[in-house]
Amino acid sequence: MGTYSRRALARSARSHHHLTPFRGFQYPTAPLAIYPAEAIEAHRAFIARRRTLRPSEEYRTPTAEEWDAFLGHFERRKLSIGICARAFGTSCIHEHACVRCSMLRPEPDQRGRLVEVRDNLVARITEAEREGWLGELEGLEVSLAGAQDKLALLDAELARRSTAVDLGIPTFRDIAGRDGTSPRQSG
Repeated sequence: MGTYSRRALARSARSHHHLTPFRGFQYPTAPLAIYPAEAIEAHRAFIARRRTLRPSEEYRTPTAEEWDAFLGHFERRKLSIGICARAFGTSCIHEHACVRCSMLRPEPDQRGRLVEVRDNLVARITEAEREGWLGELEGLEVSLAGAQDKLALLDAELARRSTAVDLGIPTFRDIAGRDGTSPRQSG
């Protein structure tokens, strides 16, 4: 503990100034993203160099038609069970069989609708098997696998969001005996 008594440490911690007894430990602080000035300046220089290499017409103001096309892209990405995340200006490679596509991001509030799609696909597979429509069967099974994958994705996301992670809060007793240079002893 050096020359500091426990009472002096407690008084110092309560007043929140002169926290030198804690040395490397900075408590209490809010988590902040602080970057060195050199990193910020290096990034700005990189952007400036990149802009000199790119054609200047890429930095012009878009026309009204171009802007409408850009905004329309995002409006057309909204689907019944989620959002299509394909890039601007690209066409759908799955011919709008969205439940099969890895670019579909289902929304949690549309889980019921996705369950209906899955149940409908199961019924259609049963019908195709009964009627001998083997040409339909493979496509329906691929779509069913996609629907099940999307439901699993939603369930995993829900589980992740509902799982609390205990980060622990150090108590004064935990930190008062440390000098900031030696690792904490467990046990």
